[in-house]
Amino acid sequence: MNNKTTDIGVGPHPRPWPTAPRYDPALLANGDRRNVDDKYRYWTVEAIKADLDTTRVDLHVAIENWQHDMNIGTIVRNANAFNVAAVHVIGKRHWNRRGAMVTDRYMDIYHHQTVADFVQAVGGRHIIAIDNLDGAVPLSSSKLPRNAVLVFGGEGPGLSAQMVAASEQMIMIEQFGSTRSVNVGVAAGIVMYAWMREHSLT
Repeated sequence: MNNKTTDIGVGPHPRPWPTAPRYDPALLANGDRRNVDDKYRYWTVEAIKADLDTTRVDLHVAIENWQHDMNIGTIVRNANAFNVAAVHVIGKRHWNRRGAMVTDRYMDIYHHQTVADFVQAVGGRHIIAIDNLDGAVPLSSSKLPRNAVLVFGGEGPGLSAQMVAASEQMIMIEQFGSTRSVNVGVAAGIVMYAWMREHSLT
């Protein structure tokens, strides 16, 4: 059995170094072991975010954070993968960033203390609740608005009554096994990809 570990990323950049301002001298000298696409190797965080800002899709994602849900980091990482325009965290300001794998540095993340604050901040966007409560419409037969903010609740309790009331539509992911619900981090990735297929991949 081969137990050799493979280094992630790239080592120091061979000289002569590129001189464009997007490059980070420390990364050029020491190597870039970050979880970034190869085209962003050796770039500064600011340069990567600025480049992503030029191609972001017109989608927002929101997460209710009343219980310090560990899945928030996964949702943020998903949002980065699909390059959404913004992420909103409603409730507690602090959340576990480990699951985000540092992708939060490249995102616009906004905090709102209450559901009312959130609704006011995203005024003009279609608030779409993602949950499997009574009255939810299956994702497979739904049309997601382009100008949407997809809202996810905490793992376990789901969306608050206030958020459900503020939403214009609720969508559920159809399931075929014995579990009551799909993990919220997984659900976020599924629905974001469905939005991308409808509005950005055609």
